[in-house]
Amino acid sequence: MTTRTESVDTPAGGARITWHPARAAKLVLAVSHGAGGGIEARDLQALAAALPARGITVALVEQPWRVAGKKVAAAPKVLDEGWRALWPALAKPGLPVVAGGRSAGARVACRTAVELGAAGVLALAFPLHPPGRPEKSRAEELTGAGRPTLVVQGGRDPFGRPEEFPAGEHELVEIPYGDHAFAVPKKADLTQDEALGKITEAVGRWLLALPAGG
Repeated sequence: MTTRTESVDTPAGGARITWHPARAAKLVLAVSHGAGGGIEARDLQALAAALPARGITVALVEQPWRVAGKKVAAAPKVLDEGWRALWPALAKPGLPVVAGGRSAGARVACRTAVELGAAGVLALAFPLHPPGRPEKSRAEELTGAGRPTLVVQGGRDPFGRPEEFPAGEHELVEIPYGDHAFAVPKKADLTQDEALGKITEAVGRWLLALPAGG
């Protein structure tokens, strides 16, 4: 399917949505990037490539700070404002929308899910705490999402390994050997493509099992 790009004005500046539409779509997965990169992240690109064939439209969202070419992400409050302003465009196809993101984008999705009426939350590489600072936990954002939530976490993510996550209503899928960017070492017993395949399979299966996606 042909992708299309849409610009959206927000209080924080211009944002951008790159749509990867599915034929006879069942739902929309809207995912944003983290504080250190954009929608070129390997996991976001893998989802955009794989999920439309399963009836899931993928909307890759670029926050205003990234569109403006800035190197440093905006404050959490500003990120939330941008996401809220984008939501009507994401819901425009009239389908249930699952809010998602990687790292800082996952935090935004968790913080705003109930308010915006998201059908679920996808948290990719959720930054449970800063590296080496487990006492600075952000677990409350995840456990307070208030919507069905899937966490996909690398087995060696310094922002929170899978075993560090608290018990809760969320489902957690571990990607063996993956770091915060889901990169796996060459010596691992699975390839980079296999790791990305585990992500797309887990996310696709979970989305289609949601009440909105069945």
